[in-house]
Amino acid sequence: MAPRHASKTKNTHRRRTALLGVVAVVAAAAIAAGFIFWPTSSTSTSAAAATHGPLRVATITPNGTWVSPDAPLRVQFNNPIAATSPMPTITPGVAGTWVQLSPDEISFRAAAAMTPGRTYTVVVPAATRTTGGQTLGAAVTRRFTVAYGSMLRLQQVLAQLGYLPLRFIPVGPFSPASSAVQRGTFAWRWSSVPKELSALWQPGNYTVITKGAIMAFENDHNMTTDGLPGPGVWSALLGAVSTGHVNHATYNYVDVSTSIPQTLTLYVNMRPIYQTLVNSGISQAPTLLETDPVYLRFTSTTMSGTNPDGSHYSDPGIPWVSYFKGGEALHGYIRGSYGWPQSLGCIEMPYAHAQVVFPYTPIGTLVTIH
Repeated sequence: MAPRHASKTKNTHRRRTALLGVVAVVAAAAIAAGFIFWPTSSTSTSAAAATHGPLRVATITPNGTWVSPDAPLRVQFNNPIAATSPMPTITPGVAGTWVQLSPDEISFRAAAAMTPGRTYTVVVPAATRTTGGQTLGAAVTRRFTVAYGSMLRLQQVLAQLGYLPLRFIPVGPFSPASSAVQRGTFAWRWSSVPKELSALWQPGNYTVITKGAIMAFENDHNMTTDGLPGPGVWSALLGAVSTGHVNHATYNYVDVSTSIPQTLTLYVNMRPIYQTLVNSGISQAPTLLETDPVYLRFTSTTMSGTNPDGSHYSDPGIPWVSYFKGGEALHGYIRGSYGWPQSLGCIEMPYAHAQVVFPYTPIGTLVTIH
C-alpha cells in the first residue's frame, strides 16, 4: 500500500489566549456575575428514588471546557447516596459547601469567587457510598475552566454578529452591546439543519459549535485562532457589537460519512451544494469519529510522518489542505479509487474535488466525521 500522510512536521499552530488590557467591560460583567455557583431548584426524582445497579456518576454539570461563572456545579448519581458520604473535592480550593438537593444529586454552594481563566478539578471520591453502603469504587474526575463571562451571553453575541448557525431573538428590553445575559431565545437560521450539526448545539455550554464560531471571529479580526473565550475575545466581541459589525460570510459545514461508499457533503447555509467520494483512515490509523473546527490551511504543503510498518514518508505538493484535528485534514490525493478507507487518518479527495471544497473551509469551519 502506498505510504500516506497523516501528520506534518511543522504544525506549531499557536494556542494561547491573548490577554489584552481592554477588559473593563468584561471585568464589570465578572463582578456583576459574582463568579459564584448557586444551586437552583432540583429536577431530580423524589426522596424515594429507586436504586439502579452499581453506583456510578450519572452526570457532572456544567459540561464543556469553558464554564460560565454563574453555572451551578452539580453531581448526579444513578442511586441515592448517603448523607454521610464523603463529598467531592475542588482543586484549587474554593470556599463553600456541598449541599444535597435530592437523594441522588448534590450541588456546590461557593462562598468565594472562582477565578476567571483558572482551571479547576472536581474529584468525586471512590469512597462515595449509597444509603445501602455500596461505594463508587473508583474516583471520577472532571476539569473545567471558568470563563470571563456568561457562556450564554457569549453565544448571544456570536449569534448577533452572524457567526453561529442560529439567531438570537430578544424578548423585552434589549441592550445589544451589553455583557449581561439578555432575555430571549435561539432559533436556527435555516429550516433544515443536518442532525449531526443540530445535535451539537447546547445553549449555555462551550461546545464545538461555539468554539468554531469564536475561531471564525478571531480569524476575521486578526487574533490568535484558538477558540478560547479569553478577555481579549470578549472585548473584541462587545466592541464589534457596539459598532454594528455583522458577519456576511456564509455558514459552511462539512459532513463526512464513513459508510461505504465514503462521501463528503459540503453544506453552505445549510444547503448541500457539493458531494464527492473520499477516503478515510485505515483500521491501523482510523479517522476519529467526531466534529472539529478547521484550524490551519494550505493551498499546497509537504506532509510527512510514519507509516504503520514504521517506515517514514514525506509527500511534497499535497494540495488544498484544511487541517481540522491534529494531523488529520481534508485534502487532495491521487488514488486509483475513492470511497473506502485508504489513508492514515486524513480525508482524501481527487484533486479537482478538493479544489472545489477548499474555498468553503475557512478557519472555524466544522468538519463532522461519522
